[in-house]
Order: sequence, then structure tokens, then C-alpha cells
Amino acid sequence: GRDDGGKALEDPMRVLTQGYMVAVSLAMLAFIFTTRALLYTEAAPNAWWHFAICGFIGAVTGLLIVKITEFYTDFVHRPVIDVAKASVSGHGTNIIAGLGVGFESAMLPIITVVAAILSAYFLGRSSGLQTTASDPEAAAGLFGTAVATMGMLSNLTYVLAMDVFGPITDNAAGIVEMSPSCPEAARDAMDRLDAAGNTTKAFTKGFAVGSAGLACFLLFNAFLDLVREYSGVTPVIDIVKPEVFCAGIIGSATVFLFVAYAMQAVGSTAEQVVMEVRRQFQEIPGIRDGSVKPEYGRCVAIVSQAAIGKMVAPGLLVVFTPVVVGLAFRILGRMQGDMMLGAKSMAAYLVCSSMTAMLTAFLLNNGGGAWDNAKKLVESGAHGGKGSPAHKAAVTGDTVGDPCKDTAGPSLHVLMKLTATVTMIVGP
Repeated sequence: GRDDGGKALEDPMRVLTQGYMVAVSLAMLAFIFTTRALLYTEAAPNAWWHFAICGFIGAVTGLLIVKITEFYTDFVHRPVIDVAKASVSGHGTNIIAGLGVGFESAMLPIITVVAAILSAYFLGRSSGLQTTASDPEAAAGLFGTAVATMGMLSNLTYVLAMDVFGPITDNAAGIVEMSPSCPEAARDAMDRLDAAGNTTKAFTKGFAVGSAGLACFLLFNAFLDLVREYSGVTPVIDIVKPEVFCAGIIGSATVFLFVAYAMQAVGSTAEQVVMEVRRQFQEIPGIRDGSVKPEYGRCVAIVSQAAIGKMVAPGLLVVFTPVVVGLAFRILGRMQGDMMLGAKSMAAYLVCSSMTAMLTAFLLNNGGGAWDNAKKLVESGAHGGKGSPAHKAAVTGDTVGDPCKDTAGPSLHVLMKLTATVTMIVGP
């Protein structure tokens, strides 16, 4: 797009990225001074800079996840361009292309998180820090992972600011679109800002999932420590043991059922809103010529009630499923003479549900963002622009992507942390 003077509009993503780099740099400077002041000890004089590097690893992990998300959701890059191109051949190919982008986008963030956990853990182990734990090197390694998590979250305020940027530009673009007196340059500028807002919202969702992955690794170890403290036995999680394996499978399946509840809630509520809008058009003729205002409150009431009521089932699922799994396998373990089977099964449930939730969240968040910005790309004039067959197909993809990126995907990192919290509370 261009402004009133005919100049090309500045890329808002470039400005936002520059701000994020400044935030990361300032956080790393603070980490260096903080670790030197708090973690220097004569018994381990090199420990402080090991943990400073762990914090740096966490910050870089967040930055890489943000850049990977940008690649898969911004319409200047190949994935979104491919989804927009697929819209030319129809609605089905748009959906297939978006799903392909979502599945592909899960790989690189997972590799980034894996590299962060391993590098921070081994940096902590090699720090020489002495603890009172039975395995001081392992404890120092876990502390290194905790510092990496803190490093990733050190620029959280800027990430949250980028998250807020998305809804603001979305609403501003809607206002401009409903204002016939706005010049074309204003529409072009808001369309570009709206597309950038979609990308920044995807940033924060990927960032949240990545940080939840690091945190859940620590919570998993904390759960094992609790079990060890209460039982006096160090549990060994043997995943090939049938009961433990089955508990892990249930944990993975719970994620899919949770996503199903969230998606069905959006679908059924959207259907109610559509029926209400149709009713108003049929029963209130003045809406069509603008002489009568629609009954907006009816639609708002439908959505508000569903937003609360339809989240009860997913919430109960996350809270009670690990309890039921742990209790069932504890009873089974007593029958077999294995008093730790319940704790082992809950550990498997926690690990498998967290891993599945991470993968599914990246799929839903990035796939939904790609669908949304593919529509924005077509609306900017590509492949026939607004009103073309490609635009109709892109709108279908955006309709599918919205519940993925705005409902099911963002809620999965909450599922990960809530599952870990529930297992730690009820596990002992």
C-alpha cells in the first residue's frame, strides 16, 4: 500500500521487531549484572556466567520462536503466499494448504525448545554449583533450565504489548472499513497494520507455548520430587510398562478432546449468531435500508453466555481427568503389589499431555494465522482481490482458522500448566 503522497508504506513488522530486539538486549544486560551479584560464590567462581548464558539461551529461544512464527504467519513470506495461491483453485485447496502450513510450523519451534532445555541443563550441570541434593549436578542442571525459563520471560512485557497491538489494529481496521469517507490510503495502511497485528498475536501464542514447555519440564521434575518426598522412593518411569504407556496415551487423547470441546463451542455459538442475524433481517425490514438499527444486544448476549457456559466442560476435563487416571492406576497398582503405579501413571499422563499440547498448539496457532493473513493478502489485491473466487475461498479458510488461533490454540498452554499444577497437588 501507499500513503497520500504515493510513498510506499513502512513495514510495521520491522519497527516492532526492532523494539523487541532492544527489549531482549536490555534484559540480557540486566541478567549479566543480576547473575554476577546473586550467583557468584567462591566455591564455584564460574557458576554465575554459566547461568548468565542460560538466561541468554532462554531469551534467544523466545526470539527464535517469534521469528519462526513470523515466517509462517506474515504474508510477505512463502507459507502465507502459498495459502493465498491455493485459494485460486478453491475452498478445499485453501484448507489443505493451511493445514500443511500448520503441521510444518510445529517442527522448528519444538527443535528450538529442545535445544534450549538441553543446552541450559548441561550448562547448569557443568557450573560447579554445589547443593544439598542427592545429585548436585542434576539439581544445578535443573536450576540452569529454570534460569533459561526466566530469561525467556524477561521480555514478557514487550511481548504482551505486541499481543495488545493485534486487537487494537483489528478494531481500527473495522472502523475504517465501515467509514465510507475514509480515503483509500487509510484503508491500505489499516489493512497492513491489521495483518501485522495478526502476526504479533501469533507471536505471543507461540511465545506462551514455548515458555510453557520449559516450565512444564521443571514442573515435571518438581512432581517427581514431591513423590520422592512423600514416599521415600525415587520413582522410575518405565514408558514400556503397559499401565504407564496407557496413562500417557490417555494424556495425549485428553488434549484432542479439549480442543474438540473448544472448537465445537465456537461452531455452535456461531450458528446461533447466524440464525439470530437472519431472524432480525426477516423480522425487521428497516435494517436493510439503514432506517432501523439492529438488535446488537441479542448477539452480544448469545456470545457472552456461550463464552462462559461452554468452557465448563473443558475446564472439568482438565481438572478431573488426571485425578481419575492417577486414582484408577493406584488401585490397580495395589492389586498388583506396585504401590507407586499411580504416581508413575500420573507422571506419564503429565509428560504426554504436555508434549501433545505443545505440538497441537503450534499447529492451531500458526495454521490459523496463515489462513487469516492469506485472506489479507488476497484483499490487498492479489489473485483478483476482494470479491474474487480466490477471496471467497480465503474467507472460508479464515473462518476455519479463527477458532484455531483464537480459541483452541491459545488455551492449550493453560491446559499444560493447569495439568501440571493439578498433578502436583493431588499426586502425593
